[in-house]
Amino acid sequence: MLIHTVIFWLKKDLTDDQRNIFTNEVRTLGEISSVESFHLGTPASTPKRPVIEDSYDYAITVVMKDMDAHDHYQADHIHLEFIDKCKNMWERVVIYDAD
Repeated sequence: MLIHTVIFWLKKDLTDDQRNIFTNEVRTLGEISSVESFHLGTPASTPKRPVIEDSYDYAITVVMKDMDAHDHYQADHIHLEFIDKCKNMWERVVIYDAD
């Protein structure tokens, strides 16, 4: 199993329409055939603690079978179209991959 977690910090000057476009487009990543499970979320309202990082706007967690599934995901036209449509909407992205 491979867990692909992506954290997005969107540009502060995005309009509501642009944020809606981002949200709709990022959801399409769950439609990629190699994805076994997909979750989109925003920072939870857990109590503030020094170890909590909640300055981001959106996070996705994608579960895939293995590295081959991950490689398929990376090259899939849905993923590439998402990047093309939305890359100008974020100021920072961090990715954590775990197996």
